[in-house]
Amino acid sequence: MSGPVFAVVGRPNKGKSSIVATLARDDSVYIDARSGSTRKARTFPMQVDGETLYSLVDTPGIQRAREVLDWLQAHCGDAAGRPRAVREFVAGHEGDPRFRDECELLRPIIDGAGIIYVVDGSCPFGVDYEAEMEILRWCGRPSLAVINPIDNDDYAAQWQAGLGQYFRTVRLFNAHRAEFAKQLELLELFGHLDPDWQTSLQRAVAVLRAEREQQHRDSSSLIADLIAAALTYQVSQKIPEGAPSGPVEAALALRYKESLARRERQCRRQVEELFHYHNLQRSEEVLALEDSDLFQVEDWYLWGLSRASLAAVAGSAGAIIGGGTGMVLDGATGGLLGGLGTLVTGAAGAITGGVGAWRYAEEIAQFKVKGIPTGGKQLSYGPSRNLNFPFVVLGRALLHHKLLCHRTHADRSDLALDAELLEQLDDSQRRKLARLFAQIRAGKREEERRAELAALVLAWCHEHDR
Repeated sequence: MSGPVFAVVGRPNKGKSSIVATLARDDSVYIDARSGSTRKARTFPMQVDGETLYSLVDTPGIQRAREVLDWLQAHCGDAAGRPRAVREFVAGHEGDPRFRDECELLRPIIDGAGIIYVVDGSCPFGVDYEAEMEILRWCGRPSLAVINPIDNDDYAAQWQAGLGQYFRTVRLFNAHRAEFAKQLELLELFGHLDPDWQTSLQRAVAVLRAEREQQHRDSSSLIADLIAAALTYQVSQKIPEGAPSGPVEAALALRYKESLARRERQCRRQVEELFHYHNLQRSEEVLALEDSDLFQVEDWYLWGLSRASLAAVAGSAGAIIGGGTGMVLDGATGGLLGGLGTLVTGAAGAITGGVGAWRYAEEIAQFKVKGIPTGGKQLSYGPSRNLNFPFVVLGRALLHHKLLCHRTHADRSDLALDAELLEQLDDSQRRKLARLFAQIRAGKREEERRAELAALVLAWCHEHDR
């Protein structure tokens, strides 16, 4: 197998599988809160574009360290023979069920793997750990220790002192919260353990940094395409002369909403795939719509802009869109389009003045009716004229991207998409976005404006890593 190999070892239920999942970026690694859930050693290669940069071996927990060390000490009297004694122990106890776990975890080490010893920083250090650390020292392989604070880091200082007597390098590393930079830092440390690994791991870090940049670029392009689609999408249906339009209107509105919601879900999945998440569950708070009120105001501003921010940007979009009809200012709920917006009436006055008369509106887009020369009419729904709607789509997409950037592959909790984000933008950024949205909606140099939008999104994607 190409690239350095690292065996992740330690007692049961100390986060070994979480370390493997994070550093291998593999959410297929089985993680269970029950002790001893890993029974067989399994190798997870870290690959980019088919190239294996390094591999991690998830191993069973150490169960009988004291007995193993007693056997080793009884069969070896000098330090030079210790690695050989470990190999002899594994060879002589392969079929012994008492030492099945120990043989499983020692085998990749005697085959040449480096050692990552994992402990839980929320549990106190004890002398009973010293037997397993001594066994690992007998292996004679490059090693480092990782303090994984599963619940807290209350005992991290104790572990630093104890581990420092057995391992040259000791690091605190939260497998569920370690940001990208921390993961690269740990890889760079591995390179210092063995000169033979240094070149490979330096290349691994460089490749991962380049891939991260491409992930951000591809994400920004996907998000910009999603927003452009939300701004320009329209559905139409021909209806015969004299046929009632009510059922067609309902069907068109439903098709419009379902299509854009499906487009948002598709964009999310594509971004998740870019970041190597294949089994991610999402948790989105579904906001209740009351017949009398249609929405809760505090909720439909959740992902877009606040009422004050919308008033501030209205003038930026107004010069491009112009007057004639009211402009809808909308939020979103229940996936994408369940939340319905507010309407600024008297568009010209509202836009130029920055504040208009606010009232509730049920639709995020308007119906249009056009006669057909052969008879009948064509009914269209969309595109959306809601000023807040593209901000909502952007806010939700950026929140999703930010959560992915701050997540590790060891985190198996739902991805909660119910926090606000866009209020962090300054006024100039909001106005610039409003102008871009209006130009894309109006079809003015759309490709150029879409590229400009993608560049703005890329800058925010970079910020998520900082």
